[in-house]
Amino acid sequence: MIEIKKNNLFFNEEVNTYLHSIIKNKTFANGYIFYGAEGVGKKQTALEFIKGIFKESYPSAKIEERINSNNHPDFLVIEPNSTLATKRSDSSDLEKISKNESEVIKIDQIRNIKTFLGQKSISSGKKIVLIIDAHLLNEAASNCLLKTLEEPSNGIFILLTPKLNFLLDTIISRCQIVRFRSFSSKQIRSTLKDYLDPSQFNINTNLKFEDLINYSNGSPFKLLKYIEIWNELSDAITSKLDSPMKNSLEILEVSKLISEQLDIHQQICLVNFIQIIWWRKTKNVSLIKKLENLKFHLRKKIQPKLAWEITFLKISLEKI
Repeated sequence: MIEIKKNNLFFNEEVNTYLHSIIKNKTFANGYIFYGAEGVGKKQTALEFIKGIFKESYPSAKIEERINSNNHPDFLVIEPNSTLATKRSDSSDLEKISKNESEVIKIDQIRNIKTFLGQKSISSGKKIVLIIDAHLLNEAASNCLLKTLEEPSNGIFILLTPKLNFLLDTIISRCQIVRFRSFSSKQIRSTLKDYLDPSQFNINTNLKFEDLINYSNGSPFKLLKYIEIWNELSDAITSKLDSPMKNSLEILEVSKLISEQLDIHQQICLVNFIQIIWWRKTKNVSLIKKLENLKFHLRKKIQPKLAWEITFLKISLEKI
């Protein structure tokens, strides 16, 4: 795991200035939508915003600890069902890089909000609801949330999403949108220089650091995850990725290693790495299309080992 020197790696200065002014002037809206790509600091910023609100009304050294452990009586977190059992992450943790789109937020979870808001605030003037991946609200849950937003309450809602168009227009209209912009390549390089130990970037010469910055699409978090995934690959795998393999036995061996050592998400990232390396070497469009097809099969979890074998064997027949 890559260690971060400071806990504000993803903070957006423009957003933070805006949120600080809200706390200072106590001009709270009923709802906020933190909108932006995955891995640009929405959750981390939301947690700091929540801590700031609570500290204004009830300064306490324990607020940070209680928010980080999701153990504050006036704070409720709503997440997609399959992530509820996972350990709560603190404010320095990174946002998840990918989501299982079969996960949903159900109506029972939203109904719990009404019960929560119906209780008197214990240690602050406000009760705060954080809804993670709000785009995964199912239809019934969305309608229930809309009714809750329409009702007067002492609550503040913060919805996190990378997919604003998945939310009901009526929900959007009742919230203030806080836009998180993707980082430029220059900002990412500067941020990593300030906050991370460069010795942790063991990037193989076949996969350049600049490649990973471009591939991260403005998300420092994604870049860190891609570096981690690449660094964790065994030499037995990376040593074979310099160019398309031609030897059938070698193809079978590497396919076996990949399917045994990597989970599906890591395998999909590996395909992207291979595309970067092999495109630079071959400029072969047909080869890239075959690798795109491989990603499709991996996402469907259709016999990963066989999918790798077939793809590599087809590529081995290409005239490169």
